Amino acid sequence: MNMTYASNRIFTPAGTFLERVGMCIAIVIIGLAFASGVLQAGTSGKLSGRVLDKAGEPLPSANVLLMGTTLGAATDVDGYYNIINIPPGKYKVQFSLLAYRPVIVENISISSGATTKLNVDLEESAITQQTVIVEAKKPVVDISMTSSMVSLSAADIKTLPVQELSDLVNLQAGVVDGHFRGGRLDEVQYQVNGVTVNNSYDNTATVHVDRSLIQEVQVISGTFDAEYGQAMSGVVNAVLKTGSDHLNWNAEIFGGDYAFASNSQRIIADKFHPASLQNYQLSLSGPVPLPNTYFILSGQRTATGDYFYGQRMFLPTDRANFETRIFTPTGDGESVVMGYNNEWSGLAKITNKSLHGIEIGYQVLLDIIDGKRHDFAYRLDPDGLPTQHTFSIAHGLDWTQTLSNTVFYTLNLRQNVFQYHDYVYPNYDDPRYLAAGPPLSDPNYQIGAIVQGVDLNRFEQNTTSYVFKGSLTDQVTRDQQIKMGGEIQVASVEFGSPGYLVQTTVNGVQSLQPRNNDPPDYPAPQTYHPLSFAAYGQDQIEWNDLTFRAGLRADYFNARSTVPSDPANPANVISGAPLSVPQSTTPKFSLSPRLGVSYPITTKASIFFAYGHFYQMPGLGVVFTNSDYSILRNLQAGGVSYGVLGNPDIKPEKTVHYEFGYKHELTDFLGMDLSIFYKDIRDLLGVEFVSTYTAAEYARLTNIDFGSVRGFTISFDQRQIGMVSTSIDYTWQMAMGNSSDPYETATRASAGEDPRPRQVPLDWDQRHTLNFTVMVQRASSFSVSTVVKIGSGQPYTPIVDAVYGGGLETNSERKPAFVLIDLRAEKYFSFSGITMSLFTRIFNLLDTRSVNGFVFTDTGTPDYTRFAAKDPAGVADPTRFYTPRRVEVGITITPND
Repeated sequence: MNMTYASNRIFTPAGTFLERVGMCIAIVIIGLAFASGVLQAGTSGKLSGRVLDKAGEPLPSANVLLMGTTLGAATDVDGYYNIINIPPGKYKVQFSLLAYRPVIVENISISSGATTKLNVDLEESAITQQTVIVEAKKPVVDISMTSSMVSLSAADIKTLPVQELSDLVNLQAGVVDGHFRGGRLDEVQYQVNGVTVNNSYDNTATVHVDRSLIQEVQVISGTFDAEYGQAMSGVVNAVLKTGSDHLNWNAEIFGGDYAFASNSQRIIADKFHPASLQNYQLSLSGPVPLPNTYFILSGQRTATGDYFYGQRMFLPTDRANFETRIFTPTGDGESVVMGYNNEWSGLAKITNKSLHGIEIGYQVLLDIIDGKRHDFAYRLDPDGLPTQHTFSIAHGLDWTQTLSNTVFYTLNLRQNVFQYHDYVYPNYDDPRYLAAGPPLSDPNYQIGAIVQGVDLNRFEQNTTSYVFKGSLTDQVTRDQQIKMGGEIQVASVEFGSPGYLVQTTVNGVQSLQPRNNDPPDYPAPQTYHPLSFAAYGQDQIEWNDLTFRAGLRADYFNARSTVPSDPANPANVISGAPLSVPQSTTPKFSLSPRLGVSYPITTKASIFFAYGHFYQMPGLGVVFTNSDYSILRNLQAGGVSYGVLGNPDIKPEKTVHYEFGYKHELTDFLGMDLSIFYKDIRDLLGVEFVSTYTAAEYARLTNIDFGSVRGFTISFDQRQIGMVSTSIDYTWQMAMGNSSDPYETATRASAGEDPRPRQVPLDWDQRHTLNFTVMVQRASSFSVSTVVKIGSGQPYTPIVDAVYGGGLETNSERKPAFVLIDLRAEKYFSFSGITMSLFTRIFNLLDTRSVNGFVFTDTGTPDYTRFAAKDPAGVADPTRFYTPRRVEVGITITPND
């Protein structure tokens, strides 16, 4: 039997002719999408192939069935078949035809958003003969892919030394500390089951996803299809596990602590704290007493303590005489962990398949975090530090209906809630604030440690987003599949300070005065209600191993806010100047073409090219911060600075991405993937300086910054030979731009430096990155995996003298290179229907102290400075080093199948 198997700006002001044309195109796309019904992005895959006889002749009407499901198809007159809307996972596929010997192919991997190809030859025989069972082997490279994408299954994830989704993402080629191919952190779309979980406030994920919940994760670091929007650098889609028709459960418990080299290397002593790291996780899944209805419940408790401990020598209400330098500590002297993170998280999901061709699901993903960030200055007054609380929930309904063997649609309704606050006491007028006062220290006592008071900063941020998403997939012909869809998102974004503590001098005496909701200087948290919607069409043609993908996406965004009609009279207080009134922001519209082609040059090698325009609105927290222009009512030429004003009327940021690649299956166990890329980045948020009619200037945000990224990745994947499998990838990239954050231009101007644009390395420009993974395993016995990450240093701005003006060219020097090694080892035991494993994980095995973190700008290292006398606290601060070695030991328990 022969079998082959392969996994598979336009921006114009409102009212112009071009926008009207663009809006018409958008309406047409939306109409097509919703008139047809409405494909969920990236939560199901496709199986296709051809069935022949031993003579190479096609076999029509052969039955192809995914065993254990209702999914299947019959071959056409040329022997071809397609099965769509397959959830990711591993399957057995049965091929049968009267008078031919049946064949079952096991371990067929289906990945979300990809086509798995499976060709089979059937042998003519008596129908009573035994079925042929074949073990499929997934090819080491998928030569049909048109861009860089990695799919990791639950089995892949289980053996890696990772805990959260973010850990998996940072292992991929082209990703450096969450930056995809040189882009900013907020340029990535995070999805759960194909629906965004990004927070509109800062474009980051609202929920943490533990590895135990993931069925499959896709990381797209190259160009991506038109179905993905509000992203310029990459897409991460986590497909969660679901229940099944048999009861199952699993549990995991682990604990650990930090274990680092010595007091002399990290400045602080390594004391054993056995309860520093704790994790408890339990999952239960199976059927419920309803027809074809399944559930999964999972809960997790994680407690993570810091490696840095302070001592409660002072209480916030202590009072010192700074003139006579007499300090009166009244604390209990207890050793106190300076930072911690205590988290409750969980998943609840129920799925019903009782209606023919219809699947209905409801899921809840919950995350509750209480934490505190360490601060070396508060080491003797730890109770003066603020605490952070996060509550997030992403929940909603999914409806998928199969209309025929070639057509299905999906509807999704989500509510994403994110609530966060950061302060010492909940109420701004809490008497404990007044009793403690602001944080105070003496530079000559304990090298400037804070000895009284509390942090007076207060912040809260609340986002509620309603997302409606719908899509349709139609396998219109044997070789062509069309996707159409749309998405509407309505958000309520609130952020700001819930009350202020202001230092006020009354009769020569300084005191704290609570202030609240006193705009424009002390505004209450403001709420904004932006609206966005999108529609797309995506066409995919797979013809004789040639893959062609083309799509068009239309995006609409309305901030639904106001800006001054005349920026030269921003607060409308300049006498004799034209009247300036609040003017509504204009809707923003963009069209994004996407194109990808994969061309096979041999049966085991292909070249691919991809191109696309990608638009994204910046995080609304940046856009709306300080956007009340009435604060400029007293603006005078040469007067005080009012900071950088927000600008709700900015345009979307834009990236044009080009990618060219080569994939080659060198042997049946070794594959190579090479990708060369270039990104042209425009309309990034930056700062412009606006002149008023009185010759005064103020700074405000606008679309002015720019950048570019070029580079390549090359990876080799070696399938398991005996007990050993390995993978290695190398990334070289150059990320350049005029600024690394939107406020950099204003900062340079206020420091008397030249604010004019210039190209410099961006803060995260890590030129060389090498990831190496080795895995040794024997099924049901043991596994050992090691991940080695080697990276060159990211840039920093050096100084030659510890005085004003002593700095050199921005980002003209490099931090030290680093090596990080993580290790996981696991041993399995089976008894009485139970599989139990004992495991250990060691993160930062070599106890590396410098990984692109803090460095002294006069030496380029965190170890020492030439100006130690000017910064004794910095020299004594142990938190400037990278997180030390972390050791975890745990146990998992799972019933045998």
